[in-house]
Amino acid sequence: MPATRHRLLYVTDLAYPAKGRRYCDEDIFLSSRLRAEFDIALCHPLDAAALMAGFDAVVVRNSGPVLNYQAAYDEFRARAEQLAVPVYNELTGRADMRGKRYLLELTAAGYPVIPTIDRAEDIGRLPEAAEYVVKPKLGADSIGMEFLPGERLAAVVYGEVLVQPRIDFRYEVSFYFVDDDFQYALYAPDPARRWELVRYEPTDEDLDFARRFIAWNGIRHGIQRVDACRSAEGALLLVELEDLNPYLSLDALDERTREEFAQAMAGSLRGLLG
Repeated sequence: MPATRHRLLYVTDLAYPAKGRRYCDEDIFLSSRLRAEFDIALCHPLDAAALMAGFDAVVVRNSGPVLNYQAAYDEFRARAEQLAVPVYNELTGRADMRGKRYLLELTAAGYPVIPTIDRAEDIGRLPEAAEYVVKPKLGADSIGMEFLPGERLAAVVYGEVLVQPRIDFRYEVSFYFVDDDFQYALYAPDPARRWELVRYEPTDEDLDFARRFIAWNGIRHGIQRVDACRSAEGALLLVELEDLNPYLSLDALDERTREEFAQAMAGSLRGLLG
């Protein structure tokens, strides 16, 4: 008798209009590789809550910003908990999965993160900068983000926004993990072209930096992307920890690394399914 194959509901928006990128290609590749081991059905994020009951687990990949369908996403989470259907990434994430408030927590705890506040009385805790970044606590994909000179900070309405100094950085770099295992790193040599990425060879110190945030988040099974910037002084600072549906930029990798990533993801899903 052939072994029973687990059934996965793979959540993706194949028509998501990403700027200069084709998110759908990534999910076509990953789902084709996972199909060797799992029975897979792809569905739109708006359909996930209604369909998940017939599957052993749900894989959330390039489903677009949750802000675009917040009510449906909340229903999905509640339904998954009600039915005890495993979700990948696990829904225990403490970072972008819950909005940007974690940047406040990490700042207060002294982690190497861009300093972040959410109260007018804390402005003095930020370093002086030519401009400041104001972003929604529930933001994604730069939605609602704006840059303000220091003299305009007094007009900011606090409550649902965060404020950070606009950092003068050399470049941005991303570290990609499956569970707590480092897979690869990519960076944008030109800060003006964030998504023109090439391979980055991290130092041991770089990996120690990234692993601090992976350990803090505590997700056992899932894909995470640690986004950082290299300051003018040479230090790495966290920009964000993407733990919901991080885009992986697989098209910037060589074929061998792409295949190794797909294998690591399959192994992670085996762990999720027990």
